[in-house]
Amino acid sequence: MNKKVIAGVLVIMAVGLIGFWAWNYNNKKQSDSFLTLYGNVDIRQVSLAFEQSGRIQKLLVQEGDKVQTGQLLATLNSDALQIQAKQAQAQLKAQKETIIKQEVGARPEEITQARAQLASAQAELDKTDKNLQRLQVLVSSTDGRAISQQELDYAKSNQQSAQAAVRERQASLELLIKGTRQEDREATKAQYEVTQANLDLINYNLTQTELKSPVNAVVRARLQEVGDMTTAQKAVYTLALTDPKWIRVYVNEQDLSSIKLGGTAQVIRDSYPHQPINGKIGYISSVAEFTPKTVQTEEIRTTLVYEVRVYVNDPNDRLKMGQPVTVKIPLASGEKTHDQ
Repeated sequence: MNKKVIAGVLVIMAVGLIGFWAWNYNNKKQSDSFLTLYGNVDIRQVSLAFEQSGRIQKLLVQEGDKVQTGQLLATLNSDALQIQAKQAQAQLKAQKETIIKQEVGARPEEITQARAQLASAQAELDKTDKNLQRLQVLVSSTDGRAISQQELDYAKSNQQSAQAAVRERQASLELLIKGTRQEDREATKAQYEVTQANLDLINYNLTQTELKSPVNAVVRARLQEVGDMTTAQKAVYTLALTDPKWIRVYVNEQDLSSIKLGGTAQVIRDSYPHQPINGKIGYISSVAEFTPKTVQTEEIRTTLVYEVRVYVNDPNDRLKMGQPVTVKIPLASGEKTHDQ
């Protein structure tokens, strides 16, 4: 009976050894067909800040929110800029009216009025001429006894004033007919352009009070709050780009021949080992470097390695920045890793 028991135990042990050997052989064979590397998820980030200083009025997204290109994320208080814009618009309108007036010239009614004023001045001149002539006749006929010299001088002064008024009215009429000088027109247009440029600058500054997302991304950090005073040097949000996303791994020189640009790879997360994410090798460094301390390998730390990036398509955002992962790269038939 004891012999039968012992024989049974030996048979069971033999079967177990054979199973263990087969499992080990199968795993070894499977391992031989892949180059296994260890690395971390890397994602590009964008630090967003306003172009100008101001007080934050609104913050519209939180950490973890997905944002689209052009989406409004935050705004600054723009009351002062809006007042400046209204002022510039009013100045622009007044200058435009001046330009139109200079181009059109005087209205017919204004010319008619100027001619009437010239005629009135001419009539006044004729009146003073006749009065002076009458006084001069009296002086000649009475040897200066009929009127005083003061009255004669007063009449001459009135005549001269009337002559000056006629010349002034004549010049005004000619100016109305000829219109504004070309130099004055150019100066008015130049001032209009200056005001227009100032309004354009104010409108541009108004657009910069809105902070918009430049890319499709995920909000990684909200660094300021409503009411904070901000500047162009202070980031308001940090965005993590959802595309491209890659795994940074390091390959030693012996295994470098197994890595090809465009080659396929599998990215395996520790929490989901049976749900690999497909990727492609998109970058192989041409310069060797010492193994970074963050990379866990079984080799000596000072081994020279080459950086490799495995790009992945991760629309569901399963991979997080800095997450440690395992990368398996299939080997061609007959190839072996350097430690075999």
